[in-house]
Amino acid sequence: MDEELDPGDKNVNFVLAQESSELFHILSNQPLTVVMELCQMMPSSAGWNPDHLTSSDTSVTEHIKALLEYFRAANAADCRNFLQSVCMLCENIPMHLESMLMSVAGYPNSGCESSGPCVTNETSSSPPSEQLIKRPRIDHWEQYINAVMNLLQKKWERLSEHLVRVVQLENVWVSLRMANRGRDRPDQTPGSADRGSRTPEPDGDYGSFESRLTLETFLQECTGKVTVVVGQTGSGKTLVMSCLGQQWAQGLGPIPSSYLFILLEFRQLNLLSQPLSLSELLFRHYLSPTGGEDKKRAIMDYLLSNPEQSCWVLDGYDEFHSKLTKEEVRRDLLNPEHPLPIADLISGLLNRQLLPGCTVLVTCRHRDVMDLEGLSDKVGQLLEWDRNEIKEYVNSFFGVSGDSVNRALGTRAADLLLSSQHLLAMSSLPALCNICCICLNHLLLTSEEEAKRTDTAESTRHPQSTVLGLDSLAQYRSELCELTCLAWRGLEESKILFMEKDIPQDVLELSVRTGLLSQVELRLEDGMPVKAYAFIHLTMQEFLAALRIMTSNDVSDMHLKKRFSLKTRWTTKSDQRTVFTDSLHLYVCGLASSHCTSTLVKLARPSVGAGAQIWVQKRQALVLKLLKTLCHSTTLTGPKILELCRCAQESQDQQLAKQVVAARPTLELRNIRLLPNDIDALAFVVNSVGDNGIGLDFGACSMELECVDVLSRCRSVHQLSFRSRKYGDKFAEKLASILPEFKNLRKLEFCGASLTAVGAASLASALQTCTNLTEMNLSDNNLNDEGIKYITGLFTKLPRLASVMLGRNNSSLKALDYLIGEMSSCLNIQHVKADGIKEVTVTFSQHSDINSHKTQSEPTISLLNQNWSRTEMQRLAKSLVHCPPLSVVDLSGGQWDVDILKTLARFLPKFKITKEIILNNSCSSVEGLVVLTALLSKCPAVLDLRIRLKSSQGPTLVSIDFSGERAKPANKLSKTLWYSQRCHLMPAHLDKVWRSLGTSSDLTVLDLSNNSLGNKSLRKLLDVLPHLHSIQEINVSNNGMCMDGVVTLAEALCFHNNLTQIHISNGGREQVILKFCSDKSNQELKIFRLNKSSLLPSDITALCKKLAQCPHHLELDLSHSPLTDHVTKNLLKVLPKMGSLRRLNVSHSITSTTAALMLVTSLTVSHWVTSIDLRPQNESFIHFDSVKAEQVSCRLTHFDLNSHNLNELVNILQQCPEISVLDLSNNQLQDEGMKLLVDSLPRIKITSYINLSNNSLTQQGVLAAASALCTCNVSGIEVSLGAEERCLFWFRQYGGCEKMLSVQEGSLKREHLVGLAEIVSKCPSLTKLVLKENLLPSESIADFVKLLNFSQSVFSISIEESWVRAEEAVRLVCRCLELCDNIQIIRVHQTTVHLCLVRSAEVTAVSADSADPVHTLSTEKIGLVDCAVQGHQLAPMRSIIQSCPLLTELDLSYNSLGREGAEFLCSVLPSLPNLTSLSIVSKETCPDMLEKLSQALLHSTSIQNINLSGHVIQDTTAPIMTRILPRLRSINLSCCELSATGRRQLTQALDQCVTLERLCLDLDEDSRVCLEQALKKINSIRSLKLNRIPTVKGPSDVNSVLDLLTVMEGLTRMEEIELEGWRMADRGAEQLTRLLHIWTELRRISLSKNSISDQSGDKLVEALIGCSHLEELRLSRNCLGDLTAARMALVLPSLPRITVLDISENSIGNEGSESLSKAIMCMKNLTRINLTSVGTSELCAVAASLAHCPLIQDVGLGWNNCHDNVALELAKVLPLCQKLTRIDLESNSVSVCGAEALAKALQCCPGLRLIRLWRNKVPAIDAEKLRKKDRRLNFSST
Repeated sequence: MDEELDPGDKNVNFVLAQESSELFHILSNQPLTVVMELCQMMPSSAGWNPDHLTSSDTSVTEHIKALLEYFRAANAADCRNFLQSVCMLCENIPMHLESMLMSVAGYPNSGCESSGPCVTNETSSSPPSEQLIKRPRIDHWEQYINAVMNLLQKKWERLSEHLVRVVQLENVWVSLRMANRGRDRPDQTPGSADRGSRTPEPDGDYGSFESRLTLETFLQECTGKVTVVVGQTGSGKTLVMSCLGQQWAQGLGPIPSSYLFILLEFRQLNLLSQPLSLSELLFRHYLSPTGGEDKKRAIMDYLLSNPEQSCWVLDGYDEFHSKLTKEEVRRDLLNPEHPLPIADLISGLLNRQLLPGCTVLVTCRHRDVMDLEGLSDKVGQLLEWDRNEIKEYVNSFFGVSGDSVNRALGTRAADLLLSSQHLLAMSSLPALCNICCICLNHLLLTSEEEAKRTDTAESTRHPQSTVLGLDSLAQYRSELCELTCLAWRGLEESKILFMEKDIPQDVLELSVRTGLLSQVELRLEDGMPVKAYAFIHLTMQEFLAALRIMTSNDVSDMHLKKRFSLKTRWTTKSDQRTVFTDSLHLYVCGLASSHCTSTLVKLARPSVGAGAQIWVQKRQALVLKLLKTLCHSTTLTGPKILELCRCAQESQDQQLAKQVVAARPTLELRNIRLLPNDIDALAFVVNSVGDNGIGLDFGACSMELECVDVLSRCRSVHQLSFRSRKYGDKFAEKLASILPEFKNLRKLEFCGASLTAVGAASLASALQTCTNLTEMNLSDNNLNDEGIKYITGLFTKLPRLASVMLGRNNSSLKALDYLIGEMSSCLNIQHVKADGIKEVTVTFSQHSDINSHKTQSEPTISLLNQNWSRTEMQRLAKSLVHCPPLSVVDLSGGQWDVDILKTLARFLPKFKITKEIILNNSCSSVEGLVVLTALLSKCPAVLDLRIRLKSSQGPTLVSIDFSGERAKPANKLSKTLWYSQRCHLMPAHLDKVWRSLGTSSDLTVLDLSNNSLGNKSLRKLLDVLPHLHSIQEINVSNNGMCMDGVVTLAEALCFHNNLTQIHISNGGREQVILKFCSDKSNQELKIFRLNKSSLLPSDITALCKKLAQCPHHLELDLSHSPLTDHVTKNLLKVLPKMGSLRRLNVSHSITSTTAALMLVTSLTVSHWVTSIDLRPQNESFIHFDSVKAEQVSCRLTHFDLNSHNLNELVNILQQCPEISVLDLSNNQLQDEGMKLLVDSLPRIKITSYINLSNNSLTQQGVLAAASALCTCNVSGIEVSLGAEERCLFWFRQYGGCEKMLSVQEGSLKREHLVGLAEIVSKCPSLTKLVLKENLLPSESIADFVKLLNFSQSVFSISIEESWVRAEEAVRLVCRCLELCDNIQIIRVHQTTVHLCLVRSAEVTAVSADSADPVHTLSTEKIGLVDCAVQGHQLAPMRSIIQSCPLLTELDLSYNSLGREGAEFLCSVLPSLPNLTSLSIVSKETCPDMLEKLSQALLHSTSIQNINLSGHVIQDTTAPIMTRILPRLRSINLSCCELSATGRRQLTQALDQCVTLERLCLDLDEDSRVCLEQALKKINSIRSLKLNRIPTVKGPSDVNSVLDLLTVMEGLTRMEEIELEGWRMADRGAEQLTRLLHIWTELRRISLSKNSISDQSGDKLVEALIGCSHLEELRLSRNCLGDLTAARMALVLPSLPRITVLDISENSIGNEGSESLSKAIMCMKNLTRINLTSVGTSELCAVAASLAHCPLIQDVGLGWNNCHDNVALELAKVLPLCQKLTRIDLESNSVSVCGAEALAKALQCCPGLRLIRLWRNKVPAIDAEKLRKKDRRLNFSST
């Protein structure tokens, strides 16, 4: 501070004059109100006029100058008053100046001197009290600053004692980083009332990462800002901040000495746990001033009033335990006197909530900058030392300038350090450089032998060698163990400072002496200083912690795994903060090397003990295992991959290095800074792969040129990629120097960089030696034309080149000339593509023979979006002429004028093009279009020209296709011309087009769509047609035509022979397509389609009159064109004149039911109508024939047809010829319409059926429908009121008089049953009545049966109800028999009761012992089959059955009769003298049932037919059964359980059955022999079923089968033979073939599962030709093939009675399928065919043949992999098979297309109940949609 001056008269004016220039600058920055107040101190005589002072800069400057000039000459008293006022009113006066002015001016008086104006009048902003205390406050402030200066000087003296060399800020280099403000900080410029709160504006951006400047320069403009200095651990941040404080104390440096410099370390602040005020932080934990609280108060007041005069240096934020907070929205200022946590105090400073305007300087590491985003104004990064700085430091350390010993030692140390990449990388940080020097000094001084070992490559290359130096500390193992424990504990607790009491004394002394620990100044929370220690560097602590991990069992394997992770260089806000450098894993990996094992064992013995060797090796193996796991990870980012490479290098494990790259063919590194040691680590890993090669991809990575030198060590690299603007010519030149060393380089990318032609020349020169190079990417640089020329020169020198990318290189069209010109010399160029300046790519063929000038395919050229001039186009065209043959040339996007097009067209015939030229967006006018059109005639090779000019619908498209066969005569080639999509052609343009076409009569396709030709041009077009001999299609859509043009086209269709189809939509305003056919065989049918058009009555008349002149068969398609009533009337008037019309399509055109009825009248107005199928807004057709139709079909569905307009329909139908099908389903007829239609049936001639389904019928409608049975030709009626409402009337087609009525789900009540009974009584021909699920109770059924009064001799009823089971079934049978004495047959099967009634009433007999008549029934057959009846439930039937003396058949099969059932039978059998047939097939095992029943059977001598299948026949029962068998005619003992003895006894008894006709039996070997003997004596057998022979196939078994067949030769009356599962093979088939000639009466043969070959099958079928009565042929599950199928085609037509054919699960091929189809066509009585899994999917012919089987009911085609073609063929056949009820297509390959075709065909098949489509290629969602349309389509497995 300046010496204080006397406030004398001379001094005050002198000082004012001396400081006038600085005062002028200060006053110029003050508010206008301050300047005005000071000016008011001048008298008016001085020229002062307040009205003249304005806010303009000129006015203010003039008044300030006048003010200073006045008071320089004024008397001393006025001058003192002026200076006092300046100090009180003005802000931002430097402290030294303010002190000087106050010293000479003195303190202001309370009053005013008379010599001048008073500065403390009422306008003054500073009250007297403030002016009185400001001077003492300034004095305390200056004293405190002096004390701080003294503090920082002493601190620097302590620090500089151990410095190797002087620290100078001008020698410390930083690079600018972008300050991410995150948000705009508010304007903190203070107002006049906010004294001292002015904050300068931020500087904004600070340049790129590479910009370099000194720290002193960087800090020049940091005042008033928040500045962040970033540096690595050990980069000297703390030292530099202390140096900055020392320079400030000396009045030097960027921080003004008038500022208060507060240097706080975060490691110190970590100890402050209690809330503090700002003053407590400053005076208790920084520097407490001498004096009392008043002095502290004064200092704080001055600080708060002048915050901009303070600089807060916050050092080491990376060591701070808390985290700073950022205020996104500006908050109120904090109260500095209010205690706050230390983190809030620091955050307040950074957020400008405390001391706004102060200077804040923060130091931290890179990863901590994220916390300061949005707070910092300026960020700089301390740069590492370069090679020269390292060398200078080493020389200084070893005193190279001193004696010769130190000089020699320093030279050795410098050479050793600079030759090692690792040591050099470490030494780039000052702290680590110091450690390296210390270690080198220690190692070099120990001994010559030690020095030599250290001088080896291993010691300098491997970081793990550091541990080898610990051998010299072997005598201090216990201390070293304690030290590693301390380091590990600190790492676990995130602790880097250790109190003296925490360290054992001997360890402390050793650590300080060896330099491992250094003392740190520290103050406790109460302000008391204490001694603390820290490791010399954080990495030293981490290294010792790693040593602890590898030498102590205190650290478990699990803990090691938890601690082991890879470091990433990308930082995010979510990263967990840590004070350490994350180098622990590197040291652990280094210690895992085998080089370290011996040393580690020595250090581990105190902790581990005798097993130290094994323990250490196990721990090292664990580390390597963790690394191998990371090697196999696929989620590692680039930084982590690099870190993994460093780990592998540390471990020196080659196998580990190989695993790093095993799953990574390319190592991608993005946006990280790379150092030479990083590249060295990559080299270690890359070279491990040997000749396999690997890729290196550097994207936006900062890389010094030194890194390129190290990169040359990567010998196994096959790909190099560099992507960043940081890479320029210098980098490329450096890279070029090492490229020849990469012998296996296959891919080079140098894109998105700053490469120019200079760099390209360097690269091109170097790449000539890289003969294995296949890919090169130099796009997005600045090569210009010259640079691209250098690169093209490489094409012929690199034989394996596959692609080169050169886009975005600021090149011109000249560069493209270079590329195209190179094609003539480099014949393996396959494709040249350029898209403007964005993309330039050259692709090469890898299979070419350059020497022979041959390539596999012609090259292509794409030059897109280029702005050609006429001259440039001419130059390009000449280049293309000299090119080899090209397949495609794409010149799209040129926006050419006509002259450029003409230039191209002139050269185009000389081009050697094999495929096409594309000129999209290159033709903009009709004139250009005409130019291109001429190519069709001028260039013989041009085949196809497609042009679409630009419009709102899309850009211009131009394509010129070539033939590729230049040797072929041009007049034999077909050509097409497409003028589509808005070429703006007008009628006047057509003449030009025709002229440009010239004599091109080979035109096949002409597209003129989307122009403006109109009707006028249409006539011109038709006039040209005779000249277009080869034309196939003309498209004139969207040309503004109207109905006149449509009529014109209709006339042309009639008289132009080659014109076969015309497609028109929207009255000609949209689609208009003409199709031609020169083949006369395809001209028989002509099609005229007029779709989606609004037709007037006059339009339809004019159109149809023209079409009536057509001499060919015609189809008129008016779909989607609404037909109003008037239009329909006119259509009907002209229809009779259209004799050539074959089909009228009115789909989606019928607008009302009235219009539909009018169309139906076509049946009467035109005799050629064969069918009418009409649906509203759906497919609708009317078909015609050339002769008068004898039968027609009429379908009118889904309309609103009701009883009111039904009369009109009936009147029309009465005038028609015979109607085969009348479909009125899905209308609104209801009951009334049904009655009306039934009444009208006698007047309508129907031959097949009427479908009235879904017409909202009720039970009354059902009765009305049933009454139709009285009509003579109605043969059957089916009615259902369920979910699928059905109503079908079937008419007699094949003779017979029986009629049938079926009512299902009708919910019939008693009154409905009464009505139904009346109808039955009135219909003498009704023979069968089916009532299904009508909710009828038992009483109603019995009453209904009683009500029936029929005249026919036999009448059958079937009634199905779900409740008819068990006891209810028995009760129903009894009730019916009790009420009705004319029931001949009553049988319950499952839930259906079947009754057969006869006219004879009852039988009366006279009892032998009574004269009274006994009531008996005429019932002959009773059955309760499979209806869950148990034996005890049969009791009510005992009396009923006993009253049925005429009963001949009793069937109680498939129930659970048990012992009670046997007792029941025993009680009733004696009363049934006429019983001939008894069937009691067992459903479950009952051992004693037959034992109890056998005696009763023995005495029932009338029984001739018995079925005991499934029963248990005990040995005691078998002898009784043998006595029964001789009198039987039919025996079924299949599936019975009996012993071998019992089976043999029964089989032997068969030889007595001389009248036996039917036998069903299971055989074993013994019983087979017995059966052979018996069959020799029986010649009456008609049916023989011998199945399930339980033996393993072998030679003896085959012989047994042959023996059995041999004895059948005497069975000449055979009608049915079933030999399933015999496995008789070919020998058995041969034997059977001989028998077939004898069995001429055979009706059924089943030979499934018999291993019959195709050859034997052929002979077997041939033998069937004599079985003329054959009805069923079952040959499934054999080995039949095409040969057998071919034989069937010859034999089966001669067997007309066959109804069932089953050849499933055989191996029939495509030829066999064709043969089967021929056979099926002749089988008119076929009802069921099963072709499941027959071995072929080609079953179209089979499906088509079903059309010839009118009685077919069931078709099985499952599991054949049939495709849609089979389904489509079936869809055609279905309407012809009216009796078809089921089709099985499961497990095929039918798609939605096939399923939809079947669904559509179902509309014509009301009798078809089910189509199975499970396991086909129909998605579930589509299957559900189809199922909803028609529930008969089944996609489920059941």
